[in-house]
Amino acid sequence: MNAPLPTQAEVVASLPAHLRPFVKVQDHRSQYTPRDHAVWRFLMSALTKSLASTAHPVYREGLERTGIALDHIPSIDEMNACLAKLGWRAVVVDGFIPPAIFMEFQALKVLVIALDMRSVEHLLYTPAPDILHESAGHAPFLVDVDYAEFLQRFGEIGMRAIANQYDHELYEAIRALSILKEDPAADAEALAAAEARLNELSAQEQTPSEAALLTRLHWWTVEYGLVGDIEDYHLFGAGLLSSLGESQSCLDDQNVRKLPLTVNAVDTPYDITSAQPQLFVTRSCKHMSQVLEEFAACMAFRRGGAESLHKAIDAAAVCTADYDSGVQVSGVFAEVFCDAVGNVIYLRTAGPTQLAWCGKELYGHGVDSHREGFSAPVGLLKDFSRCLSEYTIDELKAHQIAVGEEVTLEFLSGITVCGYLEEIIRQEHRNLILSFSQCRVTDLEGNTLFDPEWGRYDMTVGGRITGVSGGVADRERYQLYKPLPRTETHRSGADEALMAAYVEIASREALPASSESSVDEAWTERVLDLLAAYPREWLLRSEILRVSESSLRKEHLAQVVAELNALVTETQHRRALGLVHGEHFSGT
Repeated sequence: MNAPLPTQAEVVASLPAHLRPFVKVQDHRSQYTPRDHAVWRFLMSALTKSLASTAHPVYREGLERTGIALDHIPSIDEMNACLAKLGWRAVVVDGFIPPAIFMEFQALKVLVIALDMRSVEHLLYTPAPDILHESAGHAPFLVDVDYAEFLQRFGEIGMRAIANQYDHELYEAIRALSILKEDPAADAEALAAAEARLNELSAQEQTPSEAALLTRLHWWTVEYGLVGDIEDYHLFGAGLLSSLGESQSCLDDQNVRKLPLTVNAVDTPYDITSAQPQLFVTRSCKHMSQVLEEFAACMAFRRGGAESLHKAIDAAAVCTADYDSGVQVSGVFAEVFCDAVGNVIYLRTAGPTQLAWCGKELYGHGVDSHREGFSAPVGLLKDFSRCLSEYTIDELKAHQIAVGEEVTLEFLSGITVCGYLEEIIRQEHRNLILSFSQCRVTDLEGNTLFDPEWGRYDMTVGGRITGVSGGVADRERYQLYKPLPRTETHRSGADEALMAAYVEIASREALPASSESSVDEAWTERVLDLLAAYPREWLLRSEILRVSESSLRKEHLAQVVAELNALVTETQHRRALGLVHGEHFSGT
């Protein structure tokens, strides 16, 4: 017997506690109006026709296998029933979430899907994430094992990238503006202020952080990637697969350059407000994974040392330094001392700091204990053949290092720690923290790095810094990112009669053939009533055409087409309607 499929609540309960507040619950029956479902049908019909020969062949298969229907907005339960077979899950979130949180979900093989459906006013472009882009754009290629592994690996690497303060400010500005743009009741002054704030940030000259560079690679692969070769390629990026306009315009090789994907793609910035002037072509998912690992090899979490700590200092954001002993220090790094050959010998954080070991906060060493900052030497002791972390308690005693005694530690760097040893914290036969009272720490020139009057001195133990990551070690105990207030799309009250009309049309089965004998007089009268009642509702006319091509007289069908032509004036909308309705939209 098959195990019961997990509910939304069970999926959420299975997540780490710090991620759960970002997840919302989709009430599929009440969340979306009948017109929302009509928008979904319209776009999916147009997209699947437009992409029939240009999207990677996996696309259509992937839609079916990941629970994404063409005729209605998918429920997360429907998707999870399918994704479970692929080893993935899906959750819904409220608009933009912090990039590091997004990457962490991805690392856990959880597909993050925006809860809202774009409005009919933003049919071809939505300023906020929506369920169509996130589900129909991202999910289909999870059926490809190599792609799914690439996506998960991207999450694992992305959640460790160092983001700077500018990245955080830019994220908040984009989120604020997207919320206002999607709100028809938004205050004009607030909207103008949000746009000005984003323009101000965008105009600043900034050296891109690791996280920003990695976001570019994500954009040119996951969002706007092409696969194949320069002369013969297919679309697979979610941004292209969910955009009627750009999925066609990108095929213009004269105006949109095609470049082979290399790690140099991170040098190419992108503009989310306009079509891309160039796109990158990857040979395969394996090739993308190679490029990703090539970039990861230069990241601070892989390289470690002084160079990586200086990256953290420049970021002015919370980062984590990993010692070779397994100890981790998470905080805003303010200073690093090095010896003449560049080895890290001392580090210092400013503000709340967490001490952890292998991803778990050490008891008594959270931000409450180290609220004002933290500092400690790094390196080997004189006359010690191994890192201090590797010595047994008996070996330490042989070196006159014992709890309850005054202890002096002389490092090869010239740093000296002298104080009364109060405690040794050990994990799995390793010394991780030596805690002193009445402790003084000095450097080679005799300068005081820690004064006894400052209180207890907790000295982390490690011979070198093996890596530096963005964020904190124990995300449960030190939560950097708090969910912002709920910002679901604000829409004016739905016209109940109009919504009932959409339901009525959607429930009508389209007849298979067009002939005079199939004309439905009663339906014809109903259609004429609807046209008169809603003279500005172009999507209603599109739905009527979808189900009525064989049940209306030619003159009435022509009337619907003519009214649709008159209502839809934007070029991109006309192209989209042509994809859905074929020759009828041209008026023939």
